[in-house]
Amino acid sequence: MTSVKTEEKQPTVLEQMGGVSGMLYSSLPVLVFVIVNFTTKNLMAAIISSLAAAVVIGVVLAVRKGTIQPAISAVFGVGIAAFIAYKTGEAKGFFLFGIWQSVVYGSAFLLSIIVRRPLAGVIWTFLNGRDRSWRDDKASVRDYDIATFVWALVFFARFVVQRWLYDEDQVGWLAVARLGMGYPLMAIALLATVWAVRRADKRLKAAEEAAEAKAKADAEAATEAVLARTADDLLTPDMDELKRVVDAESRDKSRD
Repeated sequence: MTSVKTEEKQPTVLEQMGGVSGMLYSSLPVLVFVIVNFTTKNLMAAIISSLAAAVVIGVVLAVRKGTIQPAISAVFGVGIAAFIAYKTGEAKGFFLFGIWQSVVYGSAFLLSIIVRRPLAGVIWTFLNGRDRSWRDDKASVRDYDIATFVWALVFFARFVVQRWLYDEDQVGWLAVARLGMGYPLMAIALLATVWAVRRADKRLKAAEEAAEAKAKADAEAATEAVLARTADDLLTPDMDELKRVVDAESRDKSRD
């Protein structure tokens, strides 16, 4: 169960998004791509510039965190986007991977609600090392369903808007939509998740306290029952034993 100390250490919405630096780092390769493509009208220059920005960001993150995993993560997404742009020969192809990624994520969140494993709760539990007791509480599952549905709406909204801009060849607005529908909408979804977490934790903590109080009351009742039986045994004579004593005394008298 969740303790008060654990609740106090819950990460904030900004921390869940990687902080201010994380927001800026993830936005830079996209901005570099759009700016270079707009100023030079050269797709290859834009691709190389965005990849270089991603590599620099990855190195910075690797140095700060002491591992190459952030570097790999920082370059991976930009690398795929750049490859698609190169293969299609169009700047808007840079955003195609993210557009379809939104569909996949949105569908996964929606499906998790249907199978009664809301991803908002599953992912939060995994990232924060929580137990899965909330899955046995229908009200908590419902709260996580709501948070998960908000996440699904975020991803589907991204797809609808950015797909339309893609079809209209609006590369500049695609960048604006990707950034504007990125962290701001994620913040809303994370707020919904935090709301569900706090409601579930409060409910489960109350249930735990009630169970502990009941167990304590049952233990006290059992102790009282044992004491009562012991006192009763001490105060109530054993009639069989008493009879044996009387019979023994009678036999002794008869021998005399």
